[in-house]
Amino acid sequence: MVQPDGEPPTPEPTPPADQGRFGSARRLPVAIAAGAIVGALITALIFVVVQRDGSTAGASLSTSQADSGTAMCAATPVADQVLPSIVTIAARRGAQAGTGSGQIFKEGGYILTNDHVISVAAGGGTVSVQYSDGHSSDAVIVGRDPSTDLAVLKAADAAANYPLIGLGSSGSLRVGQPVVALGAPLGLASTVTSGIVSALDRYVPVPGDGVTHHLIGAIQTDASINPGNSGGALVDCAGHLVGVNAAIATVPNASGVSGGGSVGLGFAIPVDLAKPIADELVRTGKPGHPTTGLQVQEIPPAVAKSAGTPTGLFVLAVDAGGPAAKAGLKAGDIITKVGDEPAVSSEQIVVATLTREVGDTLELTYLRAGTSATTTLTLAAP
Repeated sequence: MVQPDGEPPTPEPTPPADQGRFGSARRLPVAIAAGAIVGALITALIFVVVQRDGSTAGASLSTSQADSGTAMCAATPVADQVLPSIVTIAARRGAQAGTGSGQIFKEGGYILTNDHVISVAAGGGTVSVQYSDGHSSDAVIVGRDPSTDLAVLKAADAAANYPLIGLGSSGSLRVGQPVVALGAPLGLASTVTSGIVSALDRYVPVPGDGVTHHLIGAIQTDASINPGNSGGALVDCAGHLVGVNAAIATVPNASGVSGGGSVGLGFAIPVDLAKPIADELVRTGKPGHPTTGLQVQEIPPAVAKSAGTPTGLFVLAVDAGGPAAKAGLKAGDIITKVGDEPAVSSEQIVVATLTREVGDTLELTYLRAGTSATTTLTLAAP
């Protein structure tokens, strides 16, 4: 559906979040005015419907297109190599159902996808996968990481007759480099589109069902992706996985209502972030992100003004014996800086844990009884 468009607003610059091992997490600007969203809306790519009735692919493909600056990959050989590793996912629980995409990334039938693709089936639903040749298999959810919007499935037939997707590196990507997206937009299996890497290191928070998915260091691409592409592959010209497609930005209509499909602003989770999390989900069923042992709540400017306190993050609770407690923080403290950045959002704490490992440190500046102090918090295993 084509929606009426208007002149897009000029986005206000937003300071980068605290820098972690995946680089600076730059927030995608979203402007909101008078209750109507006038900026880009970030939408997860699952195609949801409600029922009324109750061995690695090893072909070596030419990368001369990328090296020579040509705008597009030779998509035909990429499709021939990669599509056998791509699956269409159907998740269902009761009257709710949805479709998405995924790729076979590990021997034994392990499939990498987005958490929001399969979340409807969590806690009693069913999941199945369909291969590019039309065959299908039941699947089970091995593990989920809603924070980064990643999940791993395991096909009941172990995907025995299908190749693993080749794994690349998102760290070597360059802006302008051609890429190919593969998946099942709107349930249309084995769809292939191509484009370029439009930008790197985006931070894109995506509202989900009771949770915010944090796309850290996301790859922005103009390869056409639409609802149903979620969890599918973004590959380079050699057919190697560089990202997991996860979200698009759509232009709202005059009433601020989002909708429609691709406008050339798609976002993928970089494989360098996705692969370690996926491996941990296979091993333990859990993502294994470190914890701060800290619960915080943002202090709105109006509340801060009326209470005579600074804006920041109010410490609601500190886990006994946890990292925050060992760092000397107490309930009632007000965190004013996270690293070198002013503390303005609880998401800064979340992003800090998602981009660090157990044993890494986080510097926090806080206010207690009118006195400012700085402490170093050492992240611990959950």
